[in-house]
Amino acid sequence: MSSSAADLTAAQQEIVDTFGLLEDWTDRYQYLIDLGRQLPPLPEEFKTEQYRLKGCQSQVWIKTEVRDGLMHILATSDSAIVAGLIALLLKVYGDRRPADILATPPDFIRQIQLDEHLSPTRSNGLAAMIQQIRQMAVEALSRQLSAT
Repeated sequence: MSSSAADLTAAQQEIVDTFGLLEDWTDRYQYLIDLGRQLPPLPEEFKTEQYRLKGCQSQVWIKTEVRDGLMHILATSDSAIVAGLIALLLKVYGDRRPADILATPPDFIRQIQLDEHLSPTRSNGLAAMIQQIRQMAVEALSRQLSAT
């Protein structure tokens, strides 16, 4: 899969289009829950304090590694809706180049009005997940640049 910033923008637009097809927020929440159920299982070895995301009321674990120049992200949550939020973020940012992740803000969140329909604690958790992904991209990019 190509991993340009245009691909990230296209992935975000696909999410906006999908949410536009759903009638109301009950359907959208169900879609999020369904997405969360489709996440690949996170190996138990990564469900430790080292990988736990701070700033989330729910339990969230996130692990990244760079393979072939792309940032591979594994993550899960003990909350169905938060797992769905993770799935949305992985659709946009999973298996992408760190530079493209950093160059592409998560505009889809505002476009689908997700920030207006989440509880304050879930909004804070979503912001923490985005911040963590971006921080990991910064670190990966830094390692790539220092290796050249």
